[in-house]
Amino acid sequence: MTVHDELDQSLRRLEATMKAANLWRMETPDPAAFDSQQPFCVDTMALPQWLRFVFIARLDALVERRAALPASCDVAPALEAYLTQEGVRASDRLLLCQAVEEIDRLVTEN
Repeated sequence: MTVHDELDQSLRRLEATMKAANLWRMETPDPAAFDSQQPFCVDTMALPQWLRFVFIARLDALVERRAALPASCDVAPALEAYLTQEGVRASDRLLLCQAVEEIDRLVTEN
């Protein structure tokens, strides 16, 4: 299995985990929100929005094209901090962080 195949599986796992944690259904951000220069678009989106509409979408595009992956990825610490602050259930927080840690690992070790 290629790294792109593994990444695709991990992205689907993250999507399913977000759905199970009730963090998937949300409005699409305004087009201007995507122009943010801040990490994770913190000034224009909630982190779950960024995960769904930026992070997953961009990695899906790279997987689909079998394109080169970014040199590094370190999203899990930001997600854990966000989920803790938002009071997300510990079990959901654990599963979400594990899914993103796997994506971080796949991208960074590629």
